[in-house]
Amino acid sequence: MHRTEADSIDLLRARTSVKWRTYADDVLPLPVAEMDYPLAEPIARALHRAVDRSDTGYSSLAPAVAEAFQGFAARRFGWEPDPARVTCTADVSMGIVEVLRQAVAPGDRVIVTSPIYPPFFDLVTEAGGVVDEVPLLGGIRDGWSFDLPGIEAAFARGARAMLLCNPHNPTGWVPSRAQLEAIAELAAAHGATVVSDEVHGPLSQPATPYTPFLTVSDAAREHGVAVTAATKAFNIAGLKTALIVTASERGDRLREAMPYEVAWRMSHFGAVATVAAFAEGGHWLDGVLGSLDDNRRLLADLLEEDLPGVGYRVPDATYLAWLDLTALGWGDDPAETALERARVALVSGPTFGAQVGRGHARLNFACSPEMLAEAIARLADARASGDGR
Repeated sequence: MHRTEADSIDLLRARTSVKWRTYADDVLPLPVAEMDYPLAEPIARALHRAVDRSDTGYSSLAPAVAEAFQGFAARRFGWEPDPARVTCTADVSMGIVEVLRQAVAPGDRVIVTSPIYPPFFDLVTEAGGVVDEVPLLGGIRDGWSFDLPGIEAAFARGARAMLLCNPHNPTGWVPSRAQLEAIAELAAAHGATVVSDEVHGPLSQPATPYTPFLTVSDAAREHGVAVTAATKAFNIAGLKTALIVTASERGDRLREAMPYEVAWRMSHFGAVATVAAFAEGGHWLDGVLGSLDDNRRLLADLLEEDLPGVGYRVPDATYLAWLDLTALGWGDDPAETALERARVALVSGPTFGAQVGRGHARLNFACSPEMLAEAIARLADARASGDGR
């Protein structure tokens, strides 16, 4: 597998995105899910051509996005979603909210499996639901699994939907087909809806490919809705395009009941970039996956050498590392000490779930090996000096 190299630090600090404008220049920013790799050439070329022809109006490209996604999903995952069963919108979070607004009534409970991407909690409440937290079982040492009895109990006490993260953020865990089948059966037994965020699917490593939820069973197709995008895998989050995908008449009714404006929120440049990414970006993505494979293993070596005692399980997908920093003695939210004393920016663990995130932090390793090594060296120096204890 070939490798894609990260941009130089000078080029990175010239970027104006959140990752590179939130912190002072002496901070290594490894929190927000942006990658440090250069934009895929097919995407850059498509965007330049759009600018050259002053093509900045309202987008007509939803069908092209859906068809490009069908081809990409078929090649990468053996899944051929029906383009007629795709609604485009601005981003995955927005898509999740709009699906939940159709799937639950105000006050209905929605299951989330912590530790989980922090906005999930807000998305449920934005849609009018109430969070029903069912933490994952297992952990960094033994790996994760869904608490199926806990999820069944949540459905039994009235949860009308489950918000699934497949692959899982922040752990990088790829749920098995059997686990997904079990979730689908539980939802079907209770007439509930599973909303599956699959934006990290293309970032699963070849040895552990993710399983699209809508492919696992008839129950999943009947009760599931997938929300996905090219944004994470191709580093185009600022271009605002996502897809809401269904595979049954029940799911179609949820999509079709959405307000007319949901589809108009898609960015035209986002659609241009997404079509190019799905149609022509595979070679670039393979290079990124190679670099991420190197970095996820490098991180394990660095931690073992410089920060023994820190818990880390090499993720099967994403470019996100879920770290148990309890051994450092930096309190419930070690990201605060990491920023203050080591000048390394991480994501606060408790934001992923107040209880399960205590003593943890999330690190983004989609960077150069040198930056990753420097970050761990800074954390180790802070520990050795006793800072934050």
